[in-house]
Amino acid sequence: MNKTNILDYTKEDLAAIIKPSFRAKQIYEWIYKKHVNSFDEMKNLPKDLKEELKANYNFMPLKISTIEESRDGSKKYLFTLNDGLTMESVLLPMKKEKYDEDGKLLHHTRYTICISSQVGCKIGCSFCLTGKSGFFRNLSAGEITAQVLMIKKENDIAQNRRVNIVFMGMGEPLDNLDNVQKAVRIFSDPSGLAISPRRQTISTSGLSSQIKKLGEMHLGILLAISLHAVDDKLREELMPINKAYNIESIINAVKEFPVDARKRVMFEYLVIKNLNDDIKSAKKLVKLLNGIKAKVNLIFFNPHEGSEYQRPAVKDVLAFQDYLIKHGVLCTIRESKGLDISAACGQLKDRKERDECS
Repeated sequence: MNKTNILDYTKEDLAAIIKPSFRAKQIYEWIYKKHVNSFDEMKNLPKDLKEELKANYNFMPLKISTIEESRDGSKKYLFTLNDGLTMESVLLPMKKEKYDEDGKLLHHTRYTICISSQVGCKIGCSFCLTGKSGFFRNLSAGEITAQVLMIKKENDIAQNRRVNIVFMGMGEPLDNLDNVQKAVRIFSDPSGLAISPRRQTISTSGLSSQIKKLGEMHLGILLAISLHAVDDKLREELMPINKAYNIESIINAVKEFPVDARKRVMFEYLVIKNLNDDIKSAKKLVKLLNGIKAKVNLIFFNPHEGSEYQRPAVKDVLAFQDYLIKHGVLCTIRESKGLDISAACGQLKDRKERDECS
């Protein structure tokens, strides 16, 4: 008999099928707060319920295949799913532990976890390795949430320590919207990981119609747009999806998206040498974002084997940032992490598969 993964269920889903319904909360707490590895470890459940769970549900839909750790503390994970397919996630330490003069802990290390939503990707961005391997399938809600659960376990991140989640790994999240929105709800459940929607960011290549649907769900998450170009011609070269969802349609969808009064829509801008790193592009970007409560995140292109693109000069990226700030656009430069490991999306998966074939 085919078993369903227990992580695919929201607490409400479980309460509807497991009786008495209060057992759903207990199961959630064992999985997401106490990080147990099997149904047998759920000590306050009756034996017959444990047997029922073992008969009908799988517990963990993935396992760690490879971990690469950078000198800066970043970790790249290659996960193997139950059907043998692989995908990646990344753990990024954003702020180190901080102590006062008396040695009192002011705050713990703060982490961001970048997770995948698909195995492969349909979008086919010219600068991305993930799309070059093709698209295989969507991840289920449980396969999405398991990435965070496994990484928290492996790094001994306590259940009461909050992390930030970014749907910015392999795949296009809005191309798998049903499972992604379900994962958001599972992440935010107070009986589980209790990660506020305000700590969750969905990054999209700009599927305008899906941005509208996401906004109508009122999940309270943050939105990031992978823009990377300021005119349709260049964006179509970098991101063929622009032929279906051009820049104008994306901007219009963003203007209708519900944004918390304290938050902004993030525009990710991958800076590529001699392609989109000039002040002329910066001027167009300022004009494009007029009227939007926006924040621009400049990202140095991270070179990988076989890429035709190059990393831009630091001075050019700084000049680009300076122009945006002087013209009223909040702009940051993302600190490059993991440059000494397979940091770019799809790199570790690609290298692992090539090594196995050689």
